[in-house]
Amino acid sequence: MGRDLTALFDPRSVAVVGASDDPAKYGHAVAAQALRAPDRRPVHLVNRRGGTVLGRTAATSLSAVGEPVDLVVVSVPGAGFEAAVDEALACGAKAIVAITAGFAEAGPAGLARQRAVADRVRAAGAVLVGPNCLGIADNTTELYLASDRFAPGGVALLSQSGNLALELQLRGEPHGLGYSRFVSLGNQADVTLVDLVQDCARHEATSAIAVYAEDFGDGRAFAAAAAAAGKPVVLLTAGRGTASARSAQSHTGALTTSADVVAAACRDAGVELVRTPREMTVVLAALGAGVRTRGRRTAVFTDGGGHGADAADAAEDAGLDVPELGGPTQDALLTVLWEQSSVGNPVDLAGMGEQRPLSYADTVGALLASDEVDAVLMTGYFGGYAASEGGLGGSPAGGSVLAEGEARAAKEIVSHLVSAPKPLVVQSMYPRSPSCRTLAEAGVPVFAATEDAARALAAMTGREAADRSAGVPPLPSAATPLADPGYHGVRALLGAAGVPFPAAREITDEAGLLAAAAEFEGPYVLKALHVLHKSDAGGVALRLADRDALLAAYREMHARLGAPAYSVEAMADLTDGIELIVGVNQDPRFGPVALVGLGGVLTETLRDVAFALAPVPAARAEALLRGLRSAALLDGVRGRPAVDVAAAAAVIERITTVAAAHPEIAELEVNPLLVRPDGALALDARAVLRRPLHPTTCALED
Repeated sequence: MGRDLTALFDPRSVAVVGASDDPAKYGHAVAAQALRAPDRRPVHLVNRRGGTVLGRTAATSLSAVGEPVDLVVVSVPGAGFEAAVDEALACGAKAIVAITAGFAEAGPAGLARQRAVADRVRAAGAVLVGPNCLGIADNTTELYLASDRFAPGGVALLSQSGNLALELQLRGEPHGLGYSRFVSLGNQADVTLVDLVQDCARHEATSAIAVYAEDFGDGRAFAAAAAAAGKPVVLLTAGRGTASARSAQSHTGALTTSADVVAAACRDAGVELVRTPREMTVVLAALGAGVRTRGRRTAVFTDGGGHGADAADAAEDAGLDVPELGGPTQDALLTVLWEQSSVGNPVDLAGMGEQRPLSYADTVGALLASDEVDAVLMTGYFGGYAASEGGLGGSPAGGSVLAEGEARAAKEIVSHLVSAPKPLVVQSMYPRSPSCRTLAEAGVPVFAATEDAARALAAMTGREAADRSAGVPPLPSAATPLADPGYHGVRALLGAAGVPFPAAREITDEAGLLAAAAEFEGPYVLKALHVLHKSDAGGVALRLADRDALLAAYREMHARLGAPAYSVEAMADLTDGIELIVGVNQDPRFGPVALVGLGGVLTETLRDVAFALAPVPAARAEALLRGLRSAALLDGVRGRPAVDVAAAAAVIERITTVAAAHPEIAELEVNPLLVRPDGALALDARAVLRRPLHPTTCALED
């Protein structure tokens, strides 16, 4: 159920410690906002000098208030912070909003102070937002404890940046976006992003949750909370381009970045990941329309060829499908359009709008009614006829007759949406025109930029069914730590979980090599162990036909590399096989994250990989494989047979489950995983232990 944050968002009384008449101090801004609703609850201003603040008598301390205070805002210099918190707890405070900075963000000493304060707050049964935050607001309870106002609405905004929150407020205004709540996250010493997402999910007045986060804390818990929220969560985060801090001793480590991990977590949790404040505004405006569908078949409708082509490209760039419309839909369109109109997709009025503005509505109605269409993107001049009447720069041609026709068309489009509710987004050269405002007021997102309209429609059409059903996989119980992190120890660990390998024996001398050769028939593979990227170092010999070839290869390799141990293995049949890579990293924020993709020696060159939170169920693994750029290879090309993708997916589930059950392993990798028409076989494995343990590696075939 999550933590009870009632005292934080709907307190019975509020006190601002550090309230000031000095406009340069934050205590002034917060006190002024708190007094916006003096009749909702008692608001006490506290200043150690007493006197008056904002025309009201200020208490010299919380104790001097003379009555219990439910929520206390602390905006005092760092030296007095702990004393202010202790006094708040002594006066019965159940929630504290800590504006004061200089804690974890200032270094180890500040972190220690912060932890000590948080421990005292939790021990008292209270909650703490911050420190180093900019306040909170709840429009639904008239709680105003931030320096700025937020227009009321349905979005809960949880942000680690105050300025970015203000930008979102400004950008959202033209789209009618408003906010149910605002919380400046600060250092999350006590109340975390996860706590707030869970509480906002329960908040009836919140319809969507917008998050700007630089520090997720427990990223996996955030993803799970977002997946369980039951309402849209939109995330903007920083540092997408930087690699995670790791030794990168495997392909998996080299290929995985923070951006990959966050994107995988968001996809599995159903979170809309955005890159800029503008994109966040676009997505929130789209989600506010309330109409969503799983299908992505999009009809682009325009009154000009250039706009249609541009919108079709933008739609496909956003991940939408723009298929040619079938005969029944084209026939239906031809009954409402004239002969020169294009009805293939994009659908183009070809000038008919200037003759009959209602053709806009007729066309939208036909497209919404079609079983071949999941969503509609209307683009171009619509709005321009009414704009000429409103002095917004539209063409004066046609005058009021066209303006009146366009106004009627806008109302009819709204009626069609009521009859056949599907996602509809409009791009207009005149988004502020009366006709476009009619659409916007009815919940149709309207944008000036084509790329914004396409991104909005992508948010409204949702994701593939496989992505939506993925969710955040639960972690298995921790297994007994890996005792032997060497190559054969890792093979044994995975083999016990059902991962198939060729027969193999570890040897250290010629006698052991000859004994291994007697246990199974050739051809053989010889690998030098404890050699990083041994293919590049000449530490792998393949297709050794018999014992003599194996012995000769060993003598040459040992003379050159002097490895302490070697592995003698049965050579797998590579005929009609495809080499995959399966790896799992322990991410410090999101836990085990899996990578699957095209493997072998070209792994890092081709970089055709996909990511998901581990463990990865077989059905999800198969969807990841089918989503690779090279996925066509799996079904056979140029006369090659299809490989057993289901078998590969089952092995991926076993590998990722093992990795998720062994948090002591920083990186676990199978490369290559050979997939043939008759099954899957792991040809090599590698593990890197987490620090502070010394990384122990085993051989890797590149």
